[in-house]
Amino acid sequence: MHYVTGRCEFTSTDLKDIEFINSYYYDKLEFLRFDSRVGKYVGYTELGVKNAENFNKDSSLLATMNAQKETVCLNNVGVFYQNALSKSGECLAPPAGSHPAMLVCRVYNFYPKQIKVSWLRDGREVTSDVTTTDEMQNGDWYYQVHSTLEYTPR
Repeated sequence: MHYVTGRCEFTSTDLKDIEFINSYYYDKLEFLRFDSRVGKYVGYTELGVKNAENFNKDSSLLATMNAQKETVCLNNVGVFYQNALSKSGECLAPPAGSHPAMLVCRVYNFYPKQIKVSWLRDGREVTSDVTTTDEMQNGDWYYQVHSTLEYTPR
């Protein structure tokens, strides 16, 4: 199976904080990538390196790919920013007491494999009493991860 996927990675809606990545895969292995931060193609296999060398000689192709950061990403990041970047959940805790409780977060059907799940308490990241599984394959190229936070309601 051969496929190409383009994505926009961002930490804000500012153009300088946006990265356009176009990845080329064969049999689930990424062999070639265009990365707007680098401004050219990068190969990860022998075939990818050869393709990168050829593509990087074409200045009009590089200009087109570099423009994708603005034409694709910048024009859509505002729509996705609030939903994709600040996904969060709220939990209504039982009344304060001395009995421990547990929050559970299950994230399904994501790709690529890399993901960060974090817990916040009063706006700060919580790292103690957190258990997170490694990314697990669903068997259909997607992944899932489970995270729990043990706490005492207060």
